[in-house]
Amino acid sequence: MKSNLLLLVLTCLTTSLSAQQRNKTDDALLLEYYQTQHFAEAADYLKKTYPEPIADIKTLSSLAYASQMAGRLPDAEAYYQRIYAADTTNTAILFNLGSINARRGDNLKAITYYKKILLRDSTNFSVYKQMAVLSQNMGNIIAAINYLQKANKINVAEPDVAYDLVNYYITLKLFAKADTVVTTALQADTSNLLLLYGKAQVVYHLKKYPETVTLCNKLIQAGNQTNLIISMLGTSFFNLRNYNNCITTFKLLEDSKTASETSYYYTAMSYKALGNQATAVCYLDKAIKEAVSPNVGSYYSETGDSYDHMHQLKNAVKAFQKSLLYCIIPLTYYELANMYDMELKRKTLAMHYYKKYLNSDPPENQKSYINYVKRRILELDH
Repeated sequence: MKSNLLLLVLTCLTTSLSAQQRNKTDDALLLEYYQTQHFAEAADYLKKTYPEPIADIKTLSSLAYASQMAGRLPDAEAYYQRIYAADTTNTAILFNLGSINARRGDNLKAITYYKKILLRDSTNFSVYKQMAVLSQNMGNIIAAINYLQKANKINVAEPDVAYDLVNYYITLKLFAKADTVVTTALQADTSNLLLLYGKAQVVYHLKKYPETVTLCNKLIQAGNQTNLIISMLGTSFFNLRNYNNCITTFKLLEDSKTASETSYYYTAMSYKALGNQATAVCYLDKAIKEAVSPNVGSYYSETGDSYDHMHQLKNAVKAFQKSLLYCIIPLTYYELANMYDMELKRKTLAMHYYKKYLNSDPPENQKSYINYVKRRILELDH
């Protein structure tokens, strides 16, 4: 598209300017600026050559193009606005105004320009595609889907639109619609990895596990080995009762330190199905650890402390004990011991938790607690 626009601008410069302007411009210099991507210099040169006021549309087009390519978006917009004021039927100018405003983050204004194009051409694929992106950026998912559907209807083979629409359909659990879109697009480009990725997700959700295995293996062979592909492949093997391949597949995630609760679970259940109960237990333990937030122990410990401050001692004890089920926090042992010692007057349990505290390897910055506990144990022993 850039090359076509460049050709148009150069043609305008060399054939359409007035005789006076043609004498002013050094077309060779301007061509060199464009070819070497020195668009700011081109814009400056044009401004110097054609001072304001400028009425000639071709000159304004050249200035607008050079400014846009140089990233001088306010200048480019102002030039395009002047051209549009002279010719409101020019859809190319509207498209440029929409593109400039999109780059400046003014999505609403950009959509306004694109809608003006649709009033003249309701089958403009590029406009619908751009409006879908802008609507998504604005968080208007319903509008984004609507524009993608219209773009896809105009060009069913365009992969980017088809893939984006498929992703939305998957999110909405409209798997049959997603399958229709991606299958149609793949007919035009059977080796498109983006579309194959979308197709793999669709058939996985449709529980077509043999097809999922085939597509995932094809993607992996092409170098696309994402965690999602590995997970879909491993889970498909499990559902096909191919337990050895399930274990081998999920081992890839374990080796790359990206295993999850799900991968550990299916690995465990595969070992279980193969009769290896000991290894199954090991992986089920890993799944449980992944399923539980590492902060749960701290949450229960803080809950226990709050109950203690409210003098709800039984609730405090329960919370502290639950905390210890999830992780060992030395101070939790201390809190329990101190509570049994000073408030509940249960010396045996106090001694038990004081010793647990010392055996939990408390950090050096708890030296005062450590000294107190050692002294208190001696006192309780007598």
